[in-house]
Amino acid sequence: MRGRNTPPYNPKVLANNGKTNTSKWNRIHGMADKASTYPPLPLTLPSPVYDSHTHLAPGTDYKDQLDRAEAVNVIGVLQVGTDVNTSHASVELAMQDQRILAAVAIHPNDAADIYKKANDATHRVEGQPHTECEKCIPPAKALEKSLTQIANLAGSKRVRAIGETGLDYFRTQSDLYRAAQRFSFDAHIQIAKEHNLALQIHDRDAHRDVIECLLRAGAPDRTIFHCFSGDEQMLEICIKNGWYMSCSGIITFKNAREMQKIFAKVPKELLLVETDAPFLTPSPFRGFMNSSYMLAHTVRALAEIRQENIDQLCTQLSRNTCEIFGKW
Repeated sequence: MRGRNTPPYNPKVLANNGKTNTSKWNRIHGMADKASTYPPLPLTLPSPVYDSHTHLAPGTDYKDQLDRAEAVNVIGVLQVGTDVNTSHASVELAMQDQRILAAVAIHPNDAADIYKKANDATHRVEGQPHTECEKCIPPAKALEKSLTQIANLAGSKRVRAIGETGLDYFRTQSDLYRAAQRFSFDAHIQIAKEHNLALQIHDRDAHRDVIECLLRAGAPDRTIFHCFSGDEQMLEICIKNGWYMSCSGIITFKNAREMQKIFAKVPKELLLVETDAPFLTPSPFRGFMNSSYMLAHTVRALAEIRQENIDQLCTQLSRNTCEIFGKW
């Protein structure tokens, strides 16, 4: 998810889409050059916790960022891929550093982009604009190669989740491309179940369809809503189905009162925390780069919102994280 506090970028416009799309990884690399804008270290947490969703940029100062995280008792991270290349990179990082586990997937916006590019090429040959017609390559064929590679990566012992996958109706508004997202999401659900891995979901402005896909396909035993943004009704659905809800730095924002109320009600056994770094930097450091060590701010805010002892909250969060992803 792109936070409001991240700098502007040069988007590529998806035809017939009405919104913009760009590789999340490209934005991460662009932000990684701004290391001088990292906030200072927060107070150390009383007990260890894990960052359940982050995007480290290979070739940057990621080891320094992990050292900073350890210094404040954030002792491990789940490194999340968003396409084939970044998923490969996530696995490689996890094999190089024991503080990292990997998640692999095609981000929903990337799935739509793959589908678009495949059909753009077909229609250029035909000399016609890309519209839904008999010449269109179906999502299954357009995404087959990428999904096969994700399935192959899922067999790595350092891969513990399939994600981030799901639906994004904020950036993808065309029905044609949303259909490609749904096909990709269904395929990722099956990959997660076949490999007995957790499923980490990106859900933006698509709550109803995400839930429909999960119920129709059969959600994996360990299903997580990354950066959960649902309302009271969705909270109840998640509780009923035993789906985990992950809390990001958004709960520290002044305009996040409703989200704070939601996370005050999430059962402790279904609760996770994440940074989604380098995005969504917690207050009072919005406008700075986010990093896994900043999770300490989110955990402290969460303890206050839930009126819980922070030591006990850290212990519960670590227990939940390890039950989902295994030991680091």
